[in-house]
Amino acid sequence: MQHYKLYLKEGKEKSLYRRHPWVFSGAVKKIEGKPTVGDLVDIYDCQKQYLATGHFQNESIIVKILSFDSPNIDYAFWKERFEQAINYRKRFGFFDNPNSNVFRLVNGEGDFMPGLIVDYYNGIVVLQAHSEGMHQNFSLFTDVLRELLGEKLVAVFDKSSSTLPSGDSTDGYIWGATPEEWEIKEDENKFIINFYEGQKTGFFIDQRENRALVRSLSEGKRVLNTFGYTGGFSLSALRGNAMYVETVDISKKAIALCDRNVSLNFNNANHKSVALDVLHYLSEIDSNYDIIILDPPAFAKNHRSLQQGLKGYKNINQRAIEKIKPGGLIFTFSCSQAVSKEDFQTMVFTAAANANRKVRIIKHLPHAIDHPVSIYHPEGVSCAEKS
Repeated sequence: MQHYKLYLKEGKEKSLYRRHPWVFSGAVKKIEGKPTVGDLVDIYDCQKQYLATGHFQNESIIVKILSFDSPNIDYAFWKERFEQAINYRKRFGFFDNPNSNVFRLVNGEGDFMPGLIVDYYNGIVVLQAHSEGMHQNFSLFTDVLRELLGEKLVAVFDKSSSTLPSGDSTDGYIWGATPEEWEIKEDENKFIINFYEGQKTGFFIDQRENRALVRSLSEGKRVLNTFGYTGGFSLSALRGNAMYVETVDISKKAIALCDRNVSLNFNNANHKSVALDVLHYLSEIDSNYDIIILDPPAFAKNHRSLQQGLKGYKNINQRAIEKIKPGGLIFTFSCSQAVSKEDFQTMVFTAAANANRKVRIIKHLPHAIDHPVSIYHPEGVSCAEKS
């Protein structure tokens, strides 16, 4: 494959010496040739010293770097990267856990494959590209995964239609079986996954350890799970012997699947599902919940929408703080990368002050161990807070 050459302005090579995996367009002095989106480019400093190789993009992040060591990006390169990611998950027992068979297999920059997310669902692997360069390699990735996973792989699904900058992708199976729905297990709970209609890659895998924490604290409690989607936190609370669990989400489809998931796991569970706007619902409920979970979608998708997003987070947190029982617990999360830990904590402070309640921060919840973050790419840490 042809490589183009990209030269940086003087001084702009410093971030690459720190192994940051992005090159911004403002750092570029010149490009030899006319690369198209997804092409490989070799990056040089102004003294023409080789620095790295990556995928070209027509965006502010003009290159996502694949290697700082060699320009040879071939089958052997990708096999080594995937093997490292797989071995990392094997080390923590993800492939051999009888109670859970869903986990993240590749976490973008955290596995040194920027622009690529790979999730494992009980034998079905879902590929999600956030760059054209990665998407153009899906056929190769499928071959690599078939070689490395063997009988542990039954199908490969492409779910990139909502994440590719061009939008030039249709979700669907690349290889293997083609079920519309698939059953997985997490922490003993069974879930029905619809890869075509599901959010993210089909399920919010990153919340597994936080759902386990909810389970451990739910015995005898009344639990309200807002933005509940298909009921992940709700099933964890029920599995933890909660007295009563309520799931609220504005999506009727999500609530219907939540009800199916509850029925799949429990007979006569004391569970209620509600398809309504969460902020409105929080304003109307009585103060009889021991645990409230706030796990909304990204209110701030970028820095331009940060202030409006923080306002949205403040409103739902204030309502929850006003309604929670004295001594109750609120699990509050943000999946907005634009929201820093400091921004989020300030928002919770403002919500608590407006609610005029005594509030303590008990624990900051970190990312899950199957979602590693490169030390050279701190932007990969999402904000997950509990107060």
